Amino acid sequence: MPERHQSENINITLQNGELFIMEIERKYLVKNIPENLNEYPCRLIEQGYLSTRPVVRVRQDNDSYYLTYKGKGLLAREEYNLPLTEESYNHLLAKADGNVIRKKRYEIPDETGLTIELDIFEGVFAGTILAEVEFSSLDEANSYNPPAWFDKDVTNDSSYQNSSMSQRIFSDTEKQEASC
Repeated sequence: MPERHQSENINITLQNGELFIMEIERKYLVKNIPENLNEYPCRLIEQGYLSTRPVVRVRQDNDSYYLTYKGKGLLAREEYNLPLTEESYNHLLAKADGNVIRKKRYEIPDETGLTIELDIFEGVFAGTILAEVEFSSLDEANSYNPPAWFDKDVTNDSSYQNSSMSQRIFSDTEKQEASC
């Protein structure tokens, strides 16, 4: 029988001597941004993808750097993070395929005690705003009642995964509009 541990809405399972770390999250489009956004913690994130199948990503999160592996899945999937030095991050980022993703991530507590991660994208994805909420179980994720300022649930739409966005090809017109 698997041994399970939960920490910060990440499921950790030990099964037959193997460690599995599961990320369970739902993702939403946003109708409007909270007016008091500047009152919440904000992190600057930049990330590039070395592979999208499986997902292998390098990320700068403020002054921290990581290499991340993500397994298959939309609502729930394996995730492993390994620390990198700034030098290693820059070396690997130069090898990334596709679009490098840049965003501001605001951490907003909701009334249930969970944290909403509100991502406001920059660069070629300027204007894209997504909210993610991580859960400690599938039951919790499936019973979540989002706040009124959330719009469509896009959890099961792979085009909203950052790894898919990194592979989007833009026309020259779209590139020019994004750079204005």
